Amino acid sequence: MCAFVRKEAVMTAFENDPTESEALSAEGAETARLVREEIARRRISRQALADMARISLSTLEKALAGKRPFTLATLLRIEEALGVTLRTGGAPAGAGTAGDVAPDTMGAYARSAVTWMEGRYLTLRPSFGTPGGLFAYLTTIRWVPERACLGFAESGRSDSRFEQAGHVSMPNLSGHIYLVTNEQGQYRLAILSRPTIDGQLFGILTTLEVGSGSQLVPAAAPVALRKLAEAEEAPLGLVTADMPHFETYREMLARSTGADFARLHLPC
Repeated sequence: MCAFVRKEAVMTAFENDPTESEALSAEGAETARLVREEIARRRISRQALADMARISLSTLEKALAGKRPFTLATLLRIEEALGVTLRTGGAPAGAGTAGDVAPDTMGAYARSAVTWMEGRYLTLRPSFGTPGGLFAYLTTIRWVPERACLGFAESGRSDSRFEQAGHVSMPNLSGHIYLVTNEQGQYRLAILSRPTIDGQLFGILTTLEVGSGSQLVPAAAPVALRKLAEAEEAPLGLVTADMPHFETYREMLARSTGADFARLHLPC
């Protein structure tokens, strides 16, 4: 199990960004309208939707009222709860607006060049609490119009209070993909290879692991991601050797270091 110091803040690295306090964009207003329509069509309460999406009622109410934008993590959780896509299309293809290019600090990639990255990914790493075990969860990557970049958000973790979200950097210099969480200056970073022909990405995750008491210890581990098909589901949570999908997951994760996508150097 891993975390940053403020456990309640891991919902998303975008939650406390100053830009989130800006007025609701036209796209955000359209998203709010779609959510209200889904609530009415399904005849459910806002509290019920908040519970289904694992967000607070206050967060949902403020977004629907236009008092704050929908964050990436919030929108992804609502989409998963309702089983629909609520993100609007944004600028038409070929429009070439400034909002279609990520900032230089993230690699200046064009939206049209990274659409292949969008989707849900089965994510595997070693379990930090169970020797020999694996940990499986989802990482969803989407374009975030308000920030003009790809964003990611985790879900399906058995330790949901530690779920991370942040932005995706893709510089041409290294040719690697970086999933970056920045929570008030505290970072978690995954460095991933470009996808293989079968849609898998491999690399290293660096984070803080919960130690004794309130101690947080820097930790690094191999990580592997596989893009899931539209309606594909995968077993998530702690995976141990007595489970039928353990070997498949173990072999996939082993490729990170076994196939030299990443290296863990230890003293002799």
